[in-house]
Amino acid sequence: MSIIDSNKRVRFGVVGAGHIGKRHAEMIRRNSESELVAMCDVRPQSEVQLDPSIPLYPSLEAMLEAHPDLDVINVCTPNGLHGEHTLKALEARKHVVIEKPMALTVAECEKIIFKALQVSRQVFCVMQNRYSPPSVWIKELVEAGTLGRIFMVQLNCYWNRDNRYYTGKNWKGTPDLDGGTLFTQFSHFIDIMYWLFGDITEIQARFDDFTHENLTAFEDSGLVNFRFVNGGMGSINYSTSVWDKNLESSITIIGEKGSVKIGGQYMNEVERCHIDGYTMPELPPASPANDYGAYKGSAANHHFVIENVIDTLKGRTSATTNALEGLKVVDIIERIYALRKLPKLNR
Repeated sequence: MSIIDSNKRVRFGVVGAGHIGKRHAEMIRRNSESELVAMCDVRPQSEVQLDPSIPLYPSLEAMLEAHPDLDVINVCTPNGLHGEHTLKALEARKHVVIEKPMALTVAECEKIIFKALQVSRQVFCVMQNRYSPPSVWIKELVEAGTLGRIFMVQLNCYWNRDNRYYTGKNWKGTPDLDGGTLFTQFSHFIDIMYWLFGDITEIQARFDDFTHENLTAFEDSGLVNFRFVNGGMGSINYSTSVWDKNLESSITIIGEKGSVKIGGQYMNEVERCHIDGYTMPELPPASPANDYGAYKGSAANHHFVIENVIDTLKGRTSATTNALEGLKVVDIIERIYALRKLPKLNR
């Protein structure tokens, strides 16, 4: 991997000027070691409402042609376009930051990893919940063996996504660009579970569609249970049919020496810590959720993501979420969704 000079500002281009693309752009602009050079979107400037000082191009190809000295491309387009845009950026020998999910299939992820190795460029997968203080704390606890053997893990994700979110005029809810609830809403939390406890096997699942029959091409709710390859049982219970606003995102861990529950709407609060001989430390405050007006998403930790990209490219550290980890999250979701019935017809 090429290392960028420590005195040089890292030059970023952002693909996609929606909510999350603008979030990336703002975090790049705030970092003193980075420079937002340009953005691209299929919509005109009048629709995306960008700062007019930021050059906006109609395609990734046009942006790359106008700015061949870009160092990093941030892919913030609909899920189903992540693979295509990432491969184009890698072909141009740029490092890439991919918003979650890395892609919608394992096969696409493998193509990305192969191309990144071929051109010696870094791929960063955005899983910003790893930076939340409760996530950092529980990771240290699990790695230290403080809980002993892990018996059971329960992941609960209960959010609201209704007509305010699925307007019928965008890519959300479609099978080819969205991919499903686990990809768009809850892949962050599956990533945390995998990061902590590793891969899963013996998957069983039930799915239903309670309130999204006319809104999406897939289920809004699911109950999934499995065993961890490393031992212990687990489950994922999820829904976007919660009325009006998000209820919770939580993980409950039952171990040999104690139990822990991290909850709140965005898995941002330690609700229970009872471990043999252990005193719970005081954690730093968690970042608020990303606020998109009528609804909210996961923790607003994208500034940490940009810092990690810069530090990695300048040789100070390594990627917080690398491409192989991004692939594993897609692999887990793909195996769960293999148990679904065929999706509904695209709206």
